[in-house]
Amino acid sequence: MKEWALENGATHFTHWFQPQRGGTAQKHDAFIDYGENRKIIERFSASQLVQSEPDASSFPSGGIRSTFEARGYVEPGIRCHQCSSLGAGKTKTLVIPSVFLSWTGEVLDLKTPLLRSLTVLNEKAINLQKLLGNKNAKQIKVFVGIEQEYFLLSKEAIKSRPDIIVTGRTLFGNKPAKGQQMEDHYFGNIKKNILEFMEDFDHELYRRGIPVKTRHNEVAPNQFELAPLHQEENLAIDSNLQIMEILKKIADKHNMVAILT
Repeated sequence: MKEWALENGATHFTHWFQPQRGGTAQKHDAFIDYGENRKIIERFSASQLVQSEPDASSFPSGGIRSTFEARGYVEPGIRCHQCSSLGAGKTKTLVIPSVFLSWTGEVLDLKTPLLRSLTVLNEKAINLQKLLGNKNAKQIKVFVGIEQEYFLLSKEAIKSRPDIIVTGRTLFGNKPAKGQQMEDHYFGNIKKNILEFMEDFDHELYRRGIPVKTRHNEVAPNQFELAPLHQEENLAIDSNLQIMEILKKIADKHNMVAILT
């Protein structure tokens, strides 16, 4: 995996996880290490792949442990790894989708409950299949296609809206002179600057292996939607989180602000 990552320009690796605060989190470690005679080499051991230990003291935990006990462990989930550019610049990082647990075993993320529920669902569904006479069933796969709606606003327009700047939502204002009364925005022609954004966005998603199928105008003015191909639920969740992160970055590149809905 190290050689593959280096061939793709990676300098760091990260266990990528989903803490209870929402969104995603990551801690990057470089491949560099000391070799013989204290010379710098590039190393990536099996133990580094299997588990990492980020400080968990600043993550919400529902009060399950004291600050001085706030060790947290990240361990790879049941997903393949990927090599992607995360964050600013050209730095490449080996991304290891992971789960996040406390040192005593309590769940600190949003991914572990999903994986556990999929395990229980698979067990119950297999039992049902056997009751129905299907003795050969071994696994039930759950597929989902998570649509993502969003608004795009120009950075210039955002400057006069402190509510949007602070909260990412519209908290006050007048009704628009023309809202959804004419219903002419839904599935309407996509404006040139928006289409350029969508094309750039799609390119970045395909580069990450995220199979987005559909894009179109939504009902409200400046509202849009994308829909990916259906994927196994575990993978679909990771893809959707990446979609939301990439969406904001590409919008910023096009001098716009993306508001997720």
